[in-house]
Amino acid sequence: MIFIRNKELTEIKASKFSLGGMRTGEKIFKEEVINYQEDDLLYLFTDGYADQFGGEKAKKFSSKRLRELFLDIHRLPMTEQKQKMAKTTADWQGELEQIDDMLVIGIKL
Repeated sequence: MIFIRNKELTEIKASKFSLGGMRTGEKIFKEEVINYQEDDLLYLFTDGYADQFGGEKAKKFSSKRLRELFLDIHRLPMTEQKQKMAKTTADWQGELEQIDDMLVIGIKL
């Protein structure tokens, strides 16, 4: 999860459990409390974006590149953010196969 306030990005690490599946035993998820202000942004996303292969050397997009993309687009209206993310992903992926689900939910608070 990424939280952006006043051009400052904070990454909130997820618990190391996947949702669903056949894992046995108790799953304990860490609770996070965010004190938000008007115009803060919150991005929830799957690992599919960062793990997607592409670019000139067919490497992973990377978490670093994804954080930079969020900082680049966060001031745009949500519809433009969606378009920029879609174009960036398509340009990066090129002709390579999509390897995982890619979901981003952006919330302007």
